[in-house]
Amino acid sequence: MARLIALIFACALALEVFVFNINYFTTAGLNTIDLKNKIDLHEGKDEVFRLTAVDHEVEFSNLNTRVSNIMVDFDPNQPAQLLTLKIQFTDDAHETYFDSTEYTEGVPLVEVSTMSDQSKYINLNTTGVVNNLKISLVGEDVSYPVRLNTIYLNAHHPFDLNIVRFLITLGVISLFCLFRPSSFLYRLRMKDNPAASRIGVVAAVMIECALCAAFLFYGANMVGVATSSYNYGEWDGASLVNTFEVGGDNAQQYAELARAIADGQLYLEEEPPEWLQEMDNPYDKGARDEAQKETGEEYLFDVAFYEGHYYVYFGIIPVLLFYLPFYLLTGTAFPTAIGVLIACLLFLCGASALLDRFARHHFERVTLGVYLLVQIAFVSGCGMLYLLKFPTFYSLPIACGLMFSVWGLYFWMCGREARRRCLFFALGSLCMALVAGCRPQLLLLSLLAFPLFWRPYITKRRILTKAGMREFAALVLPYVLVAAFIMGYNHLRFGSFTDFGANYNLTVNDMTQRGWVLGRIAPALFAYFLQPPDTVGVFPFLQPVEFASTYMGQTIKEATFGGIFCCYPVLWVIFFARPLLSLRNAQRSTGTITGVISVLLFSGVAIAVVDAEMAGILQRYYADFSFMFFAAVVLLVFIANENIDEAPILRGGSPLRAVKGEKRLVRPNARSLLTKTMIVLVALGVVYSALLCFTPETGWYSDIYPWAYHDLIEMVQFWT
Repeated sequence: MARLIALIFACALALEVFVFNINYFTTAGLNTIDLKNKIDLHEGKDEVFRLTAVDHEVEFSNLNTRVSNIMVDFDPNQPAQLLTLKIQFTDDAHETYFDSTEYTEGVPLVEVSTMSDQSKYINLNTTGVVNNLKISLVGEDVSYPVRLNTIYLNAHHPFDLNIVRFLITLGVISLFCLFRPSSFLYRLRMKDNPAASRIGVVAAVMIECALCAAFLFYGANMVGVATSSYNYGEWDGASLVNTFEVGGDNAQQYAELARAIADGQLYLEEEPPEWLQEMDNPYDKGARDEAQKETGEEYLFDVAFYEGHYYVYFGIIPVLLFYLPFYLLTGTAFPTAIGVLIACLLFLCGASALLDRFARHHFERVTLGVYLLVQIAFVSGCGMLYLLKFPTFYSLPIACGLMFSVWGLYFWMCGREARRRCLFFALGSLCMALVAGCRPQLLLLSLLAFPLFWRPYITKRRILTKAGMREFAALVLPYVLVAAFIMGYNHLRFGSFTDFGANYNLTVNDMTQRGWVLGRIAPALFAYFLQPPDTVGVFPFLQPVEFASTYMGQTIKEATFGGIFCCYPVLWVIFFARPLLSLRNAQRSTGTITGVISVLLFSGVAIAVVDAEMAGILQRYYADFSFMFFAAVVLLVFIANENIDEAPILRGGSPLRAVKGEKRLVRPNARSLLTKTMIVLVALGVVYSALLCFTPETGWYSDIYPWAYHDLIEMVQFWT
């Protein structure tokens, strides 16, 4: 083991030194030329050139030298910004400057960060001797003047030992070694080795939690927490940690609702403008915008407006969990991103515990390797990472709803075999019922109660016994209590027990007239499930997919990045559900897992349709239904793993059902094939999820701090 660890460390270090720093070695023997004396720009007293809105181009003639790279030395003592350069040159293959044409592409634009030394080095692919060179600063969002020290030709690229890149490489190689087909993980059965397998599960969960937290805090502009060294521009200068508002006025809805509840009311304290209250149809965005222009008075966006007051139509449970207690204790707003992180980490732990429960108590042959493969696929593909990328109050109800769902299912599964069933059933039902106060559409997961409890309580008539009645009451009573609370909350606000207020939302379309339209379903299902991802040849490779539809009406859509069945090939296991479930049913006549998988698949499709009809097509909504499909895949993989070494004897090319006492054909290569296939499918999904995490989007770190985000690009694109 020590030798393997040393070998992994040596490989990671060798890659960092000799591969990722290839430019250091290839430029070591170059003859560097300083062009400072040839720069024709205004030079200040500090001997620093200034590019301005009028004069932002430098050109060098009669160079007559081979050029491998240029180094544009922007002065670091200026406001940080990301600059776009257009580089043109003439060489032995081009007597004039060339650009893109109908059949060719010119030199691509290149981005340089004034705060990133690595980005200032630009490799050029020239032919022979370069004669003329022109460098222009382009773009509309440049903050002039830009300070330039000098420009070098054939500069020596500095050696850059990047610790983050080294650790990532170390982690990737370690994962490759751990999950290689011959790994001991695939021989360590969880049921036969409870202590060792639990250590592996806990270690994996701890690492995943740490990575999730690190990713959330990487997007500093959306976190809302400041210290002397983190978001220090918002630090109050005295506290160890202080909070601050992020995301604009409408992003403070939960915090404002907490203040309102503390003051004894359910509507927000901010008064809507008089013109909004006098409108015939305040839910028409075009009419609202015109009225706002005329009066100059702004209104709150994306809140419910009803009878002269603003309301929050998002579920109230996150307010009661986080915002109200925090406000009562500190008098300040709870940082939403921290709530999203807590919910996502609890979801991760709950999902891992639920999968562990299935692996140990309902299957005999699940190994630690198989468990970790499906657990990693589940965690990376269920949409939680995207909620962490945008940890806003839009993401919080989804994260909380999924958190309660997995823990509810876990307690239900524990209660089925526990002595104190009532306690576990009550905890499970309470969690499942609280989903209604977070993300109501996720209540469809409560349908899992039917396959889980129908046979013992209805078929076997346990419900007619005293113990069964108590257990059934424990299952139902939490739903009744939570439903009474939420229905009362709805009635106090909107005069209806079932109206959550979403139709009164001041959003981009009139929700009161949206209705349910059949034509919206097909484009949404294609986008959510079957849309191939759109890729380019530069990091992070993914970009928003193009949306096209024959639906001749308004479609609500934000940037999305492909359907789950195209982006996560491990979900293709679902297409083999029928033969796998037939095999399971031949071995166990209960049909519980068949019912569970059927409910999961039905719920996933139904929630996707509900989201499309009620709101639209948005990337964060993938978290609403992806969970169901990945959970179904986990069970199907466990079934396949359970039977892979004991496939029925084949007669005439068709598999036969197992017959008691019948010998089975052992296929020594089948398990290896399953393992290798799962490794590839899971790895593809993980890579997609990782790239999606760092894809530039409006409002994210890459948009707010593009000059800092460029360091990440330089770390990955080490060859440029």
